Amino acid sequence: MTHWITPDWPAPAYIRAATTLRTGGVSQAEFSSLNPADHVNDLPHHVLENRQRITSMLALPAEPVWLRQTHSVQVVCADQVTEPPEADASYTRKNSTVCTVLTADCLPLLLCDRQGTMVAAIHGGWRGLLNGIIENTVLKMSSTELYAWLGPAIGTQCFEVSDDVRNAFTNKSAQFASAFKKHTEDKYLADIYQIARILLNKAGVKQIYGGQYCTVTDKERFFSYRRDGQTGRMATMIWKV
Repeated sequence: MTHWITPDWPAPAYIRAATTLRTGGVSQAEFSSLNPADHVNDLPHHVLENRQRITSMLALPAEPVWLRQTHSVQVVCADQVTEPPEADASYTRKNSTVCTVLTADCLPLLLCDRQGTMVAAIHGGWRGLLNGIIENTVLKMSSTELYAWLGPAIGTQCFEVSDDVRNAFTNKSAQFASAFKKHTEDKYLADIYQIARILLNKAGVKQIYGGQYCTVTDKERFFSYRRDGQTGRMATMIWKV
């Protein structure tokens, strides 16, 4: 049994990427079992063991570059990081640097160029997506031909938002209206994958893959903050070999 998902996209052969599942670790109860997040009140020695298991099972070339994610639009160069920086995306041109984001309903998004010279990992909550985390990361990718992969996130039937969230997006562009469906009097169902596709297209990224998951409904494989409140996180990572 594998405890991760591998992106189905046409990245060059020397680009590696994966999203860990919630299985295959040592954490207990609501963190069961492969939780690598150290900010969710899981036992530190369990988190450490889980991180070591992830490094081993994915044959990572180095310790992942962990971020302190705050739903910002901050992008950092992963190979220049010493301590976990406050940022929501990282990129690198160097081999053996593992760009990593943690999610449990937010959208993990991976980028690489056609030549395989650069990779990036993005944490996309709705605030980061609205405010420009995708655009900021694409600007760091000095290539006109990028591939994007949309990892496991909250599905459109589960992502209920208020009308002010919808209005914030539609005020930015009328195109976003297609990503929201009326649900109740003042609530909408949002399609975070569609939001990301629109933003990627606007940023010049046309080759987009993934986006078929729902972290809320697939309890066996995925952690979900919307579903469970206190819970673990999946790690989505990308690196060059």
